[in-house]
Amino acid sequence: MEHTAIIGIGMTTIEAQKPRDTFADMAWEAVTRALADAGIGFDDIDNVITTSNDFWDGRTISCMAVSDASGARHKNVSCVEGDGTFGAFYGLCRILSGAYGTTLVTAHSKGSESVSSLITNAAFDPLTDRALGLDALTAAAIQANMYMHRTGTTPEEAALVSVKNHGNARHNSYAQLPMEITVQDVLTSEMVADPLHKLDCSPVSDGCCAIVLASEARARTIGRKPVWVKGVAFCSDAYYLGDRNLAEAPALIEAARKAYAQAGIANPTAEIQVAEVYDAFGFQELMWIEAMGLCGTERAGKLLADGRFGIRDRLAVNPSGGLLSGHPVIAAGLIRMAEVVRQLRGEAGAYQVDGARMGVAHGINGICGQSHCVWVLGSEQ
Repeated sequence: MEHTAIIGIGMTTIEAQKPRDTFADMAWEAVTRALADAGIGFDDIDNVITTSNDFWDGRTISCMAVSDASGARHKNVSCVEGDGTFGAFYGLCRILSGAYGTTLVTAHSKGSESVSSLITNAAFDPLTDRALGLDALTAAAIQANMYMHRTGTTPEEAALVSVKNHGNARHNSYAQLPMEITVQDVLTSEMVADPLHKLDCSPVSDGCCAIVLASEARARTIGRKPVWVKGVAFCSDAYYLGDRNLAEAPALIEAARKAYAQAGIANPTAEIQVAEVYDAFGFQELMWIEAMGLCGTERAGKLLADGRFGIRDRLAVNPSGGLLSGHPVIAAGLIRMAEVVRQLRGEAGAYQVDGARMGVAHGINGICGQSHCVWVLGSEQ
């Protein structure tokens, strides 16, 4: 892959509600922070990619709500409907085409103004599955049962993800739910869809994130602290849940394999120091890091029970607090990328991972992780 870099990041705080902020307000805040971080202005941006979703925004052509705030005037602008990692992938492709030197990517979501059960129910086939009332939560509960049965992962091990990530969030001023909780707190919280308790699940959230991507030539002239894209890939699985083995994640395995190959990574457990993965539900963090090869041949739940994956470990997983501590749906993956950038620059403050030089960020689209996008980022070219 030709050398490209992330030269600027910016985000809003993640909150349960931002009633005084429009989509444009959130985008303006994130974008201006990203430009200031890169030390550039709108005139230095060649094109813009906005990432949004008509269903979550409750309007058609949802990208139009943030185009002006994203500095799209007199620029080529396109919209991606899905997770921010996929929007960033499109932005990267524009730079690799040679047509543009810099791309601004934004992603926003206001879950507080949405009814997630109705929105995610609409993702199912209207003739077969939708009438059953399935949504992202109940489908994840099915997946959790299948994954835990296949691997022997216990509810206590899955609960440890929530304990770890809410605890990590206490050091992150952008996080929505910094909490000091115990496994017992998780297991005695409200059962929302067996085996998932309320504290096994990410919250409803509002937030926005923006990043600036640049070619090597531009990054070396205008980027103050470039973090280099070492590898990136995405892969999709079957649409129908019944056509997939929900206890496994072959699309993520393939996406990670391709991204690692581009980055020249042969042993991810030894060569990656920090991972920000899409933990919409506690058990999914365990499932995803297994599929990404971040725990070798051992069960992630067992390693977590042994005290692994903390901020001070050789490999830290979701040191920012992850999505369990704040989940603005469309922006979630782009925030994972921004958090890895912060780590590789040594700017994560109290949740800084010592010696972080290589990191991986992960986003998903679709029910139960139908599609996965994996970014490998490095502090050195």
